[in-house]
Amino acid sequence: MEQMQTQSYKEPLHAPFEWYRTMRAAQPVYHHPDWGIWMVFRYADVARVLSEYATFSSDGHRIAQAGDPQSVADPLESSILQMDPPRQRQLRNLVSQAFTPRMIAQLEPRISAITNELLDRVTAAGEMDVVRDLAYPLPVTVIAELLGIPAELREDFKRWSDAFVAGGESEEERKALLQEVQSMYGYFTQVLEERRQHPQNDLISALLAASVDGQQLSSMELLGFCGLLLVAGNETTTNLLGNMILCFDEYPDVVERLRANRTLVPGAIEETLRYYAPVRAMTRITTTETVIGDQRIGPDQMVVAYIASANRDEAEFADPDRFDIERTPNRHVAFGRGIHFCLGAPLARLEAKVALNAMLDRLPGCWQVADEPLEMNKSFILLGPKKLPMIWNA
Repeated sequence: MEQMQTQSYKEPLHAPFEWYRTMRAAQPVYHHPDWGIWMVFRYADVARVLSEYATFSSDGHRIAQAGDPQSVADPLESSILQMDPPRQRQLRNLVSQAFTPRMIAQLEPRISAITNELLDRVTAAGEMDVVRDLAYPLPVTVIAELLGIPAELREDFKRWSDAFVAGGESEEERKALLQEVQSMYGYFTQVLEERRQHPQNDLISALLAASVDGQQLSSMELLGFCGLLLVAGNETTTNLLGNMILCFDEYPDVVERLRANRTLVPGAIEETLRYYAPVRAMTRITTTETVIGDQRIGPDQMVVAYIASANRDEAEFADPDRFDIERTPNRHVAFGRGIHFCLGAPLARLEAKVALNAMLDRLPGCWQVADEPLEMNKSFILLGPKKLPMIWNA
């Protein structure tokens, strides 16, 4: 199976992978002179940084302080994503009850119904924007229903999620983004207060009622959970679905192979996660002096682990720049590694499986992405298209 010639309109997508390859070969552990952070590019080193929590801390408060000593406390810093054991383990155990395989499996009929409702709106037209019409509204509707908040607010959720992951290039942009994030916390503060008065059968009410060692969650922890579930529950899956279509555009024979043999669908999802990882990088901070590769790194140093680079490491994956839906084994680190392995991974995989099967059923013939410059997310953390016009034909 030959890859199509790299399309020029995909240059923004391909460029980082050229850089990762260069860095893996020449400077796999690199200290950025201007930013003062360490960057790690090889699979073995990335896996170690993500899993060795005693040395590479996820503590959100420490990371924020290292990045900006004047930073204001953010509830997301009190979420399990930016927390170390033992508190991280306690809170993860608490919320993981909503994400057990059995609980996730029960969501499949609803995910299927939402997917088909969304596809109903585009099948007659014979064209769609994959992000706008499916990849964004599907996961955000699912997570909104789990949390017990109205999916009709998804335009607000989109703005808030985008603000969370965008960097902001100017002071004015950063202020606008901060305002959006504060709007989200204001909204969740109101929802939490309503649920305190009138509990319902949803995840927010369950979190309010829960306790760890006899203690209920703090307001900051509750807001952190809500923010994390909303942002992580939709942004990463949106990018997974969008990136999957980009992979198929590069390897157009894959769609027919999948249509003919649905047992290949899970492998196609895993290979998308490896080939175009929705989360490019994660940040940690050292608790003590350590050595990575041939570099000695002191305590309180920011370390960025490039997941997207690790997933293309020649030392771990044969022919890593080829999209192979039957790749075995496929030990990608797209969902992280160790205690912070993505809690929502089973849900993301299920949403992708349902969406892909529905598209294969309902969108016949070849799928073609518009031949125009790709507009990618401006996020340091995430990789995915902002828009993705697509047509198909019988």
